[in-house]
This record gives sequence, C-alpha cells and structure tokens, in this order.
Amino acid sequence: MKQYLDLCQRIIDKGQWVANKRTGVRCLTVINADLEYDVANNQFPLITTRKSFYKAAIAELLGYLRGYSNAAQFRDIGCNTWNANANENQAWLNNPNRKGEDDMGRVYGVQGRSWKRPDGTYLDQLQKVISNLSVGIDDRAEIITFYNPGEFEFGCLRPCMHTHTFSLLADTLYLTSYQRSCDVPLGLNFNQIQCFVLLALLAQITGHKPGKAYHKIVNAHIYENQLSIMRDLQLKRTPYSLSQLRVNPNIKTLKDIETWVTSDDFEVIGYQYHDAIKYPFTV
Repeated sequence: MKQYLDLCQRIIDKGQWVANKRTGVRCLTVINADLEYDVANNQFPLITTRKSFYKAAIAELLGYLRGYSNAAQFRDIGCNTWNANANENQAWLNNPNRKGEDDMGRVYGVQGRSWKRPDGTYLDQLQKVISNLSVGIDDRAEIITFYNPGEFEFGCLRPCMHTHTFSLLADTLYLTSYQRSCDVPLGLNFNQIQCFVLLALLAQITGHKPGKAYHKIVNAHIYENQLSIMRDLQLKRTPYSLSQLRVNPNIKTLKDIETWVTSDDFEVIGYQYHDAIKYPFTV
C-alpha cells in the first residue's frame, strides 16, 4: 500500500504535464516506477484508501487468459472495463477492421492465446509457458506478450501492461510484468491485483511456490481531471494493513481457467477499506 501511495505523491510532487492527443486531457507524468508484490507471503496489494472492486479486476484477467475479444464476453463474467474502448472510442468506431458492437479486435488475450505467425498459423503463448513450467523448464524466455505492433490497427487499444516474463528458480516461480502506460488512480488498482493473481494462479497450476511479482511501469500518470480527487481526498486518508487472497485449490489446469473458474473462486481475507471514490475514466 505504501508503494502505491508513494508513487501517487511522487507524481504530484515531481510530475510534468504532458498533453495527450488521443484523449485531449493533460496528464501529470513521471517516467519509471518499480513496484513489488509479495505473493509468497500472501500480501495482497489491494488498495485500502478507497474501496477496491477486486472481482472485476480478476474477471478481466480471466478474460485475457481465455483470449476474449468482445466486451460482451467480459460483461458476462463481471467486468465492464472494455465497454467504453469497444464502443465509444471514435478512432475504433471508424476503423474498418471493427466487426460491430462490443468488438475489441485483436488485443490483449487474443495475442496471448492466438498470436498470428507469418504463415497464417497461430501460437498459443500461454499454453507454451504453462507446458514448460509444468515440467520444470525455464529457457529464460517464458514470456507472454500482448504487444504486437504489426496488428495495432486490428484492435481498439494498444496494450498498457503488455508483457509478462516468468522465471523459475528451484521450486519458486517469479513474475516480471512490464507496463508502458499507467492511469495510476484507476488502472493501477486493477494492474496490481492482476500481477499478483497471475503469479499465484500460474504457480498453483504448474506446481510451484509463488515468489515475488515485479511490476515495471514506464509512464505513470494522473489525468488532470483526477488530480484534485487524488491530492485532496485519497491521499489524505490513512491506509489499513494489507489483506490476503485465497485461491480455490481446485484450480489445477489451464482448462479449468478456460471452462469453469470465476471471480468467485478468489476470496479476499481481512480487507479493510475507506469509502469508494469515483474517478473519471478517460477514453
């Protein structure tokens, strides 16, 4: 919790204003932020200075792991974060590659589960990583990336948290996640949860102990229309201790994740929080 609040304060104290042509809203911005999450000791990085709706973040991660490409699929599992980018992003609405209402295109999980090779066949990056880790293989390239510059025009949004590298030392699995851009008041709340859960899940289904998740952010920012809320409300609150996460022990395979796992299979224990805060979302 402290590292999250420290980053927010750093942006306010040292950030520089950057004009954002895509959104038309300025951002107060810093470059380079490194966060760590202790999955081994189950220190769940759930924000306490406002109520966090963690199940939506986990549902979004499940959608990525399943390779979803439609906002309706995400809504069906309890996540509404893709409605605006799929249906209110004018550049995407004008894109001839858009297939209709709720279509997101080839973004995030689509790339992770069906990366298109030059010969027209597809690579399932997630399956490759899980297969290797399950038999103790770490070739120093156990990587899942959603960042495919050759297909940017086929999706509604370039991926923000774009690459996940898994590292196996003896019987302990580590994760390093890379993020090019982070809306700190809104997005980081989800991103922290997803890094933690991704490592916990893959360690569980590949038969390893989870270690730490390392989260590297390049461009961390607060939008101008969020700044006063963060500075004058959220940062004035005293944080509570971190909670813990219980993952259903019956989740044992990738097929389980694809077929029956829901956000209800993840239980937060000991979560204390302040009242919810509604930050504006910039499309």
